[in-house]
Amino acid sequence: MRSLIKASLQSIFKSPSAIIFTIAFPLIFILVFGFLGEGSGFSIKVATAPGSDTTSQLYAVLHQIPVLKWVNKDTAGINKMLKEGDIAATIAIHEQAAGAKPKYQIALITASSQRDKVQQLQGILKSMVQLQDPEIEKREAEIAEINSQEYKVRAYKTIDFILPGQLSFSLLASGVFGTAFVFFNLRQTLVLKRFFATPVRKEAIVISEGIARMLFQLIGAMIIIGIGKLAFGYTLYHGWITFVEMLAVCSLALLIFMGFGFIISGIAKSESAIPPFSNLITLPQFLLAGTFFSIDNFPHWLQPFCRALPLTYLNDALRKMAFDGAGIWEIRMDIFVLLIWGVVIYAIAGRTFKWE
Repeated sequence: MRSLIKASLQSIFKSPSAIIFTIAFPLIFILVFGFLGEGSGFSIKVATAPGSDTTSQLYAVLHQIPVLKWVNKDTAGINKMLKEGDIAATIAIHEQAAGAKPKYQIALITASSQRDKVQQLQGILKSMVQLQDPEIEKREAEIAEINSQEYKVRAYKTIDFILPGQLSFSLLASGVFGTAFVFFNLRQTLVLKRFFATPVRKEAIVISEGIARMLFQLIGAMIIIGIGKLAFGYTLYHGWITFVEMLAVCSLALLIFMGFGFIISGIAKSESAIPPFSNLITLPQFLLAGTFFSIDNFPHWLQPFCRALPLTYLNDALRKMAFDGAGIWEIRMDIFVLLIWGVVIYAIAGRTFKWE
């Protein structure tokens, strides 16, 4: 087993494609999106608070301001975005009865991580109130009263969303492409057939390749998380504990994704057939599993398919662990779905795997 693991590791480290898929591509995306997040254009994301008067003239005027980006979500979605600091504030506007002073009651619940934007939002609100009455400077207190309540949150940076997605995809690409090419080539060169004729147990041959690929992938994960943490302040809620737990979940996911590779290596008739089969598995997940942006942005009819993909659950699990501090038990449903995928995949792989 040790000899097979050592040989597999040497083979992986000598493979340029393994280095590119595991480390180079994810790091390029992380660097691009990390710098992009730091230099994004100015806008203030806000949401309408439940119970707000959406028929008032002030409400309509605020929706015409380009710098204010209004988020349309249900109450649970708004609270989640506010908790993560993804929106600056929720705005509740209440127009008082005729003759009452002040005319408007404006309540803000703000994210502490966006205090600079909250201050500018308050300035915008006051300016818009002035437009409602030219005499506002003479009797400002009679027009509107703005009450602000700060919601304590940590900044949810671009890197906190992008890095888990890129780490997950590197696991998927390595598990599918790497395993499929390795075992197909071993079969074509009759190495597997020779192994089969030796006293080495069949399980040891497969397990050693899995362990070697896992060790290599964990090294890549350490590099990706380390650079994200040091260069862009990637959030690790419980520090080293979160880091170790993320690596454990990555190991489980890689074993499951390798099952796809075993299937492809068994059904591919030639080496040229491996990339199309592999892309058929990896590309939809790369695009639809929340790697670059939330699947909530997709049409409602497409979201059930997105939520059925195994990469979706790995992305969600890693983000919950890193930013929310969720432990293994808190992400048990994500792990459970991944395990179901694993059972199905290896049941198929057991029927398609060939030794020669």
